[in-house]
Amino acid sequence: MHTAVIISKAVLTILATWLTLTILIALPALLPPRWEYTLVSPASVGLWLLAMLTAPPIACWKLRAWIRTIPGDPR
Repeated sequence: MHTAVIISKAVLTILATWLTLTILIALPALLPPRWEYTLVSPASVGLWLLAMLTAPPIACWKLRAWIRTIPGDPR
């Protein structure tokens, strides 16, 4: 049970990070078309892909105290 809670918190952190990054890459679509290519250039998409790989482990590392705690555990 403890392992399932810890794994589910880690998966939740990873999914929340990916959702945040996906929303950030989609936001320039709300701007006028002439700004869209400037903000969503090939370089920024490459950096976004790099962030999709590196941000979840960093988020899990930063939230490791929350991930380890289990509600109702007397430890």
